[in-house]
Amino acid sequence: MKNTRKATVQDIRQLAELFDQYRIFYHKESDIPGAEKFLKERLEKNDSEIFVAEKEGELVGFVQLYPLFSSTRMSRYWLLNDLYVNEAHRGKGYSKELIEEAKELCRESNACGVLLETGKSNDVGNQLYPSCGFELYDSVNFYEWTNDFK
Repeated sequence: MKNTRKATVQDIRQLAELFDQYRIFYHKESDIPGAEKFLKERLEKNDSEIFVAEKEGELVGFVQLYPLFSSTRMSRYWLLNDLYVNEAHRGKGYSKELIEEAKELCRESNACGVLLETGKSNDVGNQLYPSCGFELYDSVNFYEWTNDFK
């Protein structure tokens, strides 16, 4: 039975709570009003695609993807930027279902692939992603420049 679907603006309240948990996991301060505003803007402006996992009407997880483009492949890529399942619902296959939604989005949009990044210390993610068909791409160096205001 499929437990995932595309998020809608009507999901914002519950989705913002999950998004807040996700941000806290990554050592950010809780900010549910900010999460609501951010997610609502992403959905209304079609800046990202968000899929949710639910159990009995309660949202238990989400995945958010942003569009990118590959110049050399002259094609769209999707960046799987956020994947989160509430701690009480982990180990039940929701993450894999959400990843399958991401892969289906890739196929439906005729994109060339899905990219993601996770920390070397993320043991769960580093087991999950290869089990879902992702390959570790270690032939490049990943660099980042950040604007210090955020």
